[in-house]
Amino acid sequence: MMKATMNHLEEVHAIFDVLHGRKEADLLMKNLNILDVHGETVYSGSLLIYHKRIVALNPDESIVKAKEVFDGQGLYAIPGLIDCHFHFESQLANPVALAEAMVPCGTTTIFAECLDILSSAGKDGIQAAKDLFHDYDKLPYRLFAFAPGKKTDASVTKAVLDMEPVIGLGEFEHFTYSAGDEDDFQKAAWVREKGGFINGHWGLTALPQMTLNYLPAIGVTNNHDVWNGDDIAKSIRYGFCTQIKFGVGSNEVIKTLIRAIVDRKFPTENFTLCCDNISIERLLKMGHMDWIVSLCAEMGLNPIKAIKMASLNAARYYHMDDQIGSLTPGRFADIVLTDSLSKINPLFVFKDGELIAKDKKLLKNADNDYSCMVTKGVAGLDDLTPQQLDLVPMEVSEDKTQAKVYLFDVYGRGHAKFYQEIWVPMKDGKIIPEYEGQRLSRLSVVRRYADGSRHIVNGLFKGVTVDSGAVCTSFPAPVPYLVIVGNDSEEMCFCAKEVDKYSGACIVTDNQEIKSVMPIEIYGMMANMTIDELTSHADEIDAELEKLGNHNEGEPVVNKLLSLFISLHRFRFME
Repeated sequence: MMKATMNHLEEVHAIFDVLHGRKEADLLMKNLNILDVHGETVYSGSLLIYHKRIVALNPDESIVKAKEVFDGQGLYAIPGLIDCHFHFESQLANPVALAEAMVPCGTTTIFAECLDILSSAGKDGIQAAKDLFHDYDKLPYRLFAFAPGKKTDASVTKAVLDMEPVIGLGEFEHFTYSAGDEDDFQKAAWVREKGGFINGHWGLTALPQMTLNYLPAIGVTNNHDVWNGDDIAKSIRYGFCTQIKFGVGSNEVIKTLIRAIVDRKFPTENFTLCCDNISIERLLKMGHMDWIVSLCAEMGLNPIKAIKMASLNAARYYHMDDQIGSLTPGRFADIVLTDSLSKINPLFVFKDGELIAKDKKLLKNADNDYSCMVTKGVAGLDDLTPQQLDLVPMEVSEDKTQAKVYLFDVYGRGHAKFYQEIWVPMKDGKIIPEYEGQRLSRLSVVRRYADGSRHIVNGLFKGVTVDSGAVCTSFPAPVPYLVIVGNDSEEMCFCAKEVDKYSGACIVTDNQEIKSVMPIEIYGMMANMTIDELTSHADEIDAELEKLGNHNEGEPVVNKLLSLFISLHRFRFME
């Protein structure tokens, strides 16, 4: 106790001495147009930084001394941007590789779910969390995490709640919180004891009224699952911090949400911004929170209010506005310099007063090693037969010219339906994979490890189409499954068994020859690669599929297929 007191005493003495010119500050940033997110104004000035924090606005330069002076060239200085809800594994990159793509976009803080990576580790989930968070404070961004609210054993959640940098409980399971599941009760009780946050995850308009009341009553305070203006209105009415997500769903859904905020004049203090799930390619090509804020401004939101939704609003929600979220004394010196407020262009990015990115390039990264989390494949499909992947009608019309089958849509969560039961043509007893004039490929959803009868769902697929060959990828959480896209059962079975040799992978085959392999070997959920290696593998998958007839737009195919698993789980197609 005495040591801590002395440290604080030394600190307040040092700040006093810095402000009176008796001690050097670390950095003086001059010639800035500083965004005051509290007053929603911009003023010309300078920032003085000492020991990672801002200690003065417009200091008297005739008195203060600084080890380094940075000329801001008249650029706008805004707070480091915050992603308030981010899935650590959705982009497949490990935490160090993620920094290469994210930090140059001006993102200096993320609040991250890690449920899938820890779920995929199974009985090793606690050790996986320790390895994942090891040296987290060396990363060039602030990381705050959540213990898994679903997909893991309660004992894992309890242990992870005691780790740094965990600040609360992540998403509950869709199927259990409304049924009075004892694990959910226990997880909620543990985080309440710690005074932590509880993340929400549900479609509000679909919830029974009493369930909707129950969740905020036990401490769930945020909601990132809104799809239209009515969802937003309901979310606000129940007091949730409403997190508008941009990484999931179609661009039209995203624009619908922004239009609703603008047109219905919802007070923007209710909102924060997040990605939820996003691919590395999207980060590299479009940006991260810089792109999100810019899109909000383009759609009619006041640019300063949009920036606040990705800075001060998020910091306030997480009770950290005394540490981050604004450019004021006492806050960490997380600063982005941009030449525009309406179209964020992160020319310089500072964290803790240190320049870490310039002109969209990361200047400094951690050297954390995650190779200890790499796992070997355990085969589970040795007994899988091509016949099990055949597309069999659920129902046949009386004249035997029509067959009823499942149709899956890769981006169905942003549409009216993720899956439908449709009628397609039949000829000579064979299904013709066409619907509404569009040729489709087949999709098989296969449980990887079977105890007795193997769970398999076969249907048609809208999102990836091949003339020949097949593509397969795996997803290990909460139960290991694979999805295979193709037209021929023999080829699809071969492709699946090649993926089965890895703990996780995406593989393209043709004529039972491997054309491209993307290993995903950190518990089958995350790649142990640099950003360049990761994007190169994803590009190779897409290039080989293009040769097979697929014309891909938007996200890489590997990310489309991984996104598909989320919907498969949500709609109970994975047992």
